[in-house]
Amino acid sequence: MTTIDHRRVAATGVSTAFGTFGELLQGVLPEDDGDFLVTLPVARWSTARFELTPDEPEVTVGPAHKKKALRLARMILDDCGAPGGGVLHIDSTLPEGKGLASSSADLVATARAVANALGAPMPHRRIETYLARIEPTDGVLYSAIVAFHHRSVRLRARLGSLPPMTVVGIDEGGAVDTVAFNALPKPFTAADRRQYARLLDRITHAVARHDLTEVGRVATESARMNQLLRHKRSLEPMIRICEDVGGLGVVIGHSGTSLGILLDTSAPGHVGRLAAAAQRCQELEGNVTIYHTLSFH
Repeated sequence: MTTIDHRRVAATGVSTAFGTFGELLQGVLPEDDGDFLVTLPVARWSTARFELTPDEPEVTVGPAHKKKALRLARMILDDCGAPGGGVLHIDSTLPEGKGLASSSADLVATARAVANALGAPMPHRRIETYLARIEPTDGVLYSAIVAFHHRSVRLRARLGSLPPMTVVGIDEGGAVDTVAFNALPKPFTAADRRQYARLLDRITHAVARHDLTEVGRVATESARMNQLLRHKRSLEPMIRICEDVGGLGVVIGHSGTSLGILLDTSAPGHVGRLAAAAQRCQELEGNVTIYHTLSFH
């Protein structure tokens, strides 16, 4: 436990965390604790603001349904020996239950905001330890594309950064509970696990080389393999649209309802490809949202 010396005055901390558009790759490796994913950070954020109230005993959160973030804030206050409670407010541009890491972003932003208010250290590993007590978590606390063990909440490897891509996204509707999804038995065979290991090796090298074409191929293969676990009716039509417009590949929220076509933002003809993909996706599913990936230095 870290004990912080608090004076009886309010203090405020603010922090943000980005979301992801699903995962470039997600599956199970042929090893213990083999469940893993590879993140695709996008320019959508959750922002947490926490006001420490030493003279008030309770912690409250708004919106009121952000119960996981409320639990996390209370855990950190208790571990730090902080007197009183606080008011937590979360503002997010990430839709919930779609496979875009909305809950993970809420929690990471909350951990950092509470720590900022307390003046307490909050390194990556400490955040992981807290989040492991709450739910399976995406690797959005790292400013990079990472391979991450989401069920045990630990970093496997930092893979690096990629040139900007545009994601033409659709939503098949409904919502998926992350905890319930990750409790499902995985129907993957030993051969599937070996294939996931090969795909992880391929995308590791592709990110290092900034090879967007290979990244798109791996994402599409991962999406197809995930059909055994959570079928998406729009996957094959999306792959056909991607091929027709000259996209890189199709990325999905493996534990969500989102699918997207990856486009190279800097490629010649990008604007035309984007318009064509958006029109075809609108005709397919009736909704289209454009996302932009994050690049890191």
